[in-house]
Amino acid sequence: MKKIIITGAGSAQSNGVINSLLMGNGGEEIIGLGAMPEELVMCNAHKKYLMPYAKEECYKEKLLSVLIKEKPDMIHFQHDFELSVAVRFRDEIEAIGVRMLVPDNETIDTCVHKYKSWLKFKAAGIVVPENLVLKNKADLKYAFDHLGNEDGTIWLRSMSIGGGGKGSLPTSDLEEACDWIDRCHGWGDFVAAQLLTTQTVTWLSIWHAGSLVVGQTRRRKSWAHSSLSPSGITGVTKVGETWHDESVDSVAISAVKAVSAVPHGIYGVDMTYDKNGIPNPTEINISRFFTTVQFFSEAGLNMPVILKDIVLYNKFPNLPRVNNPLPDGLLWLRGMDCAPMLTTEKRINEQLLIA
Repeated sequence: MKKIIITGAGSAQSNGVINSLLMGNGGEEIIGLGAMPEELVMCNAHKKYLMPYAKEECYKEKLLSVLIKEKPDMIHFQHDFELSVAVRFRDEIEAIGVRMLVPDNETIDTCVHKYKSWLKFKAAGIVVPENLVLKNKADLKYAFDHLGNEDGTIWLRSMSIGGGGKGSLPTSDLEEACDWIDRCHGWGDFVAAQLLTTQTVTWLSIWHAGSLVVGQTRRRKSWAHSSLSPSGITGVTKVGETWHDESVDSVAISAVKAVSAVPHGIYGVDMTYDKNGIPNPTEINISRFFTTVQFFSEAGLNMPVILKDIVLYNKFPNLPRVNNPLPDGLLWLRGMDCAPMLTTEKRINEQLLIA
């Protein structure tokens, strides 16, 4: 029996991957590694190891000890920071005989740091919002004067590793912006950017040696727990919908090729539309699936199984089309303390009574 290790087990972003692999009924043993016992115990992996966080000094030693003990055939990292740490000793991981499908270290470093990827997008001629690194209040004032929209609003966000719209805040007030950056200890780490619209879309893809294996678009209809974030963006999709648009496909592929000469592995391109209706790439989630990947699996496109089949068996999928094989209009609904639901708008309307 082959073994697959999934890191971050128990977290929302890893549970969908584990569930998708189990749905595939491939017979592999799924081993989950996680740092939070209360989450880890709830995941569906066959075996579960409590691990230190990747930021802890003992992380490398503990990870390698588990790999030596279990001798897994494959490992998949589902967190940006953990991946960025682990690839520093990828030679030692691979020497144990563990396989991964990940790009080169430079590509990973570029993508986990949003500003570095923005520079790559801009250099490739892709339409992106103007960004300015904020080192002091003078930089911030310049940003308001030159990047603000009609009412003077700019977008603030952190450049460092982290999801969920880390540090994001739309504001038209200089003092509020200063206070926010002070509170986040963000001088030198934050950027100011032109404010885009609220329309967002994500294109999730798997590549192998420069060739696209599969890509699928999902647009976000709403964020979960949006009231808990000053920007309304939490990084947690409440309602997602399968959907495709050729301009999105084109921009996403261009963004991937801007950061990687030979794309290899998982690339999730997040895009936000500007006022001219052009999708602007804002980041690439590298070498990991987005949190709602189980959406695609339930709909018939099991991307974690596709990844696993490539890594373990050199088996590639036979799809009706490589880009956007799923039909448009499938909805994935998520809520607290209830199982997610795959449905359509038509089915929703058929089940509801009008008061």
